[in-house]
Amino acid sequence: MVMAKLNSDHIAVVAGEITVFNYDGETREYLSESVENLPVGVGIPANSCIDAPGYKKEGFVICRTANLTAWEYVMNHRGETVYNTETGEPLTISLLGDYPEKTTPHAPATPYDKWDGSKWVTDLNARHLADVASAETEKQSRIDKANDYINSKQWPGKAAIGRLKVEELAQYNLWLDYLDALEDTNPSSAPDISWPIPPASAEG
Repeated sequence: MVMAKLNSDHIAVVAGEITVFNYDGETREYLSESVENLPVGVGIPANSCIDAPGYKKEGFVICRTANLTAWEYVMNHRGETVYNTETGEPLTISLLGDYPEKTTPHAPATPYDKWDGSKWVTDLNARHLADVASAETEKQSRIDKANDYINSKQWPGKAAIGRLKVEELAQYNLWLDYLDALEDTNPSSAPDISWPIPPASAEG
């Protein structure tokens, strides 16, 4: 095998074979090596060089430097999920380099976590307000369902004209007691709320 000889512009002045090291045209990431047969006057292929890259290193890839004169190690977090420190939103990294600004690889534990510069801290007041709002919605939903059930039995109308049977009156009173218990439930104690249990006749 005759080895090619190149001038300073990497153009063959003596025809022959030469090993080149190829890199990505955009990321400059090392791809492969290949043997090229160069006639006189022909240069090495685009996006290649004749100096070999170093050894692989965990967490890095080998890339050509911006001026294309040497190899360097560049952090590789591609495929990892990071979290925006302002919004908590997840982001999957697709580019080489360090983590993007205002991101962290640590996930917030709750939707109410705030980044304090080094870690997530739960905003307890915001979480409590959300729990209270959820409890208020739940309370109204339970009240609405109870009233729907009572009205489906026509108990209020029958009671108004004194036509409730004894067993119906007993059930009606149980449901009225249940409604009273719901009204007395305080959403501000969320999430520590013991919801009253509806009368057994609601089942099914």
